[in-house]
Amino acid sequence: MSAKEILIYVFLDIAIIVAMARVFGRLAQRVGQPAVIGEIVAGIALGPTLLGLLPGNLPLVLFPMEVRPYLNVIAQIGLILFMFLVGLEVDLSTLRQRRATALTVSLTSVVLPFSLGLLLSTYLYANHGVFTNPDGSTEDIAFLPFALFLGAAMSITAFPVLARILTERRMQRTTVGVLALACAAVDDVLAWSLLAVVVAVGAADGNFLSVAKILGLTALFAAFMFLVIRPLLSRMVPWYNREGRLTADMLAIVLVLLLISAYITEKIEVHAIFGAFILGTAMPRRGAAGLTREILERIEQISLLLLLPVFFVVTGLRVDIGAVGLIGVWELVLILLVAIGGKFIGAYAAARTRRIPKRQAGALGLLMNTRGLTELVILTVGVQLGVLDQNLFTLMVLMALITTAMASPLLNIVYPDRIVQRDIAAAEREELGQVDAYTVVVAVPEEAGGPDGPAAAAASLARLGADAAGHEQPARVVLCRILPAQPKLEVGGGLGNELALIAAAGDALRSIAHDVEAGGRVQCSVVARFATDPRAELARVGEAVAADVVLVPEGDDPDAAATSDADLPDLHAAVRGRVRPGAAQDGPVLVLVDGSAAGRAAIRIGAQAALARGSRLLVGATDDRRSGRRASAAVEALRRHGIAAEAAPAGSEGALVVVPGTVPGLTAGPTGTAATVVRVWPGEVEADEDLDQTVARIVVDARVPDPAT
Repeated sequence: MSAKEILIYVFLDIAIIVAMARVFGRLAQRVGQPAVIGEIVAGIALGPTLLGLLPGNLPLVLFPMEVRPYLNVIAQIGLILFMFLVGLEVDLSTLRQRRATALTVSLTSVVLPFSLGLLLSTYLYANHGVFTNPDGSTEDIAFLPFALFLGAAMSITAFPVLARILTERRMQRTTVGVLALACAAVDDVLAWSLLAVVVAVGAADGNFLSVAKILGLTALFAAFMFLVIRPLLSRMVPWYNREGRLTADMLAIVLVLLLISAYITEKIEVHAIFGAFILGTAMPRRGAAGLTREILERIEQISLLLLLPVFFVVTGLRVDIGAVGLIGVWELVLILLVAIGGKFIGAYAAARTRRIPKRQAGALGLLMNTRGLTELVILTVGVQLGVLDQNLFTLMVLMALITTAMASPLLNIVYPDRIVQRDIAAAEREELGQVDAYTVVVAVPEEAGGPDGPAAAAASLARLGADAAGHEQPARVVLCRILPAQPKLEVGGGLGNELALIAAAGDALRSIAHDVEAGGRVQCSVVARFATDPRAELARVGEAVAADVVLVPEGDDPDAAATSDADLPDLHAAVRGRVRPGAAQDGPVLVLVDGSAAGRAAIRIGAQAALARGSRLLVGATDDRRSGRRASAAVEALRRHGIAAEAAPAGSEGALVVVPGTVPGLTAGPTGTAATVVRVWPGEVEADEDLDQTVARIVVDARVPDPAT
């Protein structure tokens, strides 16, 4: 084939590749996947896996063997640019807030999959210990580089894909998002350093002196880049600020350094991508946000649109899913178990040891499983080193696709959008310096009943509302009286009578509010209005004031629908409680738990009331056989948080009893009317969090008296 024909084929092939990449990328985005998934699939589709199934050997017709070396050069330039961008996006300043947690999670999520990969290599080596060269000749693969490479390939997290997922879900400013970015940044540094060692071992054929030479030269190069080149590059920041934009000269300097760095590391025999990655990490960070953003935008456009799709096709030409076979399917299952399990368990377990809640730890484990394009880069290095045969390369590419594709759907289940929106709102309030008052809405009907009459019952409900706020600051209680709508008169509007009733109700509530505020812990406001549907109106009040807790006295028939929340306001963002007033004022607070979200809500309300009253806090079990262990776990969690709690002996009673609303009966607690009993139903927050999270949200600025003293 002549040079002119090769040139024509290169132009045609690039046109086909770019068009296919864009189409498949858009299709992937339509189904909620990152565009890179579709682009990788496009590359595979143009290879023997799909196009090769059609008659005429189309992959060879479209991509002749004489043309492929030229496409490979274009792909390698795309890889170098991509790895520079990966290094440029690694910002270890995100470690400032949770350094110990990020380091622990990152280290564990690299070490565990690496170790499992080493173990798996002992099984896979028997079927994949021979490498076939492009000319058809074969050679044995040494076990050590094979095992080390497989372990390293299991350990990678794709920082760009992870960042893209977080950005698309607007999670980058949430606690989980910031921690995930910090962990991925550390993971990148650890994993690429590990891969450099593996490449050195493979390039030196296991010779210790050659390995030491390669690693020593790589370390010297990295030191030179950070100690000499980085200070020189930092001079670009004031230059950029003076110009107000990224000039052609600035970009040329970066590109020249990039190509020279790739050349040096290739000569060292540690691979060109490491030079690009090291230069990216050595770029200035302080005051360089605008410069970094413009470099990313300029290089990303040419890299993502033109060069990387060529790399996907070069990769796809080596992938033949049809040749996998039954043994290959079994091997793929093992690879997925090691890759997914190692990353997820490593990240999740480490996060839990650092007291990260279960849901957030699960989200972190899923995010650390994204591999994407970064994995393909590593696999390509493995092929170039001669440590991955075609079948194992195919299986590892499938693993990269599956682990990346599963991240977004599973994240939607583990960390749904409602939690993300709540976290975003909290981050925005914190950024603006806003502090929301903890709000308890107390419904005070005219006929509020109780042992000492309506007035005393209303005052008791108001005090309970103040106690339910615990030591939250700022805190407020909203006393709400919903009056039945007055019938329309045939003659006259009746407005004067309605205003008089509203004024009387307001005066009565303000008198109670004054007594509540005299305690000095909460502010108290009143709401009095008419409504045809008191339940719906109370929900509107709760929504308007962003209520955290809504307390409603039980009706005339305490046994009617006792375990149903049908009569409570439809306000699922708040904890809702049905109150049976009692005469007892002094005594312990008894909380009964069952491990449900309602049980967690009961723990918080009861603990806050105990803190406010300075009372003993007893935690007991419901009729559920497993609730005894759950009660013990609740006691331990409260004590770890600095709240003195004790297990409630059988038959314990309290002045206030807080119980999950769905529990039909009590195995412990009062049977008379002396105690005030609150049945609670959880809000969305309690439903989404675990016990440790619930307890951690309790403000402790004064300790409950230790019963032992």
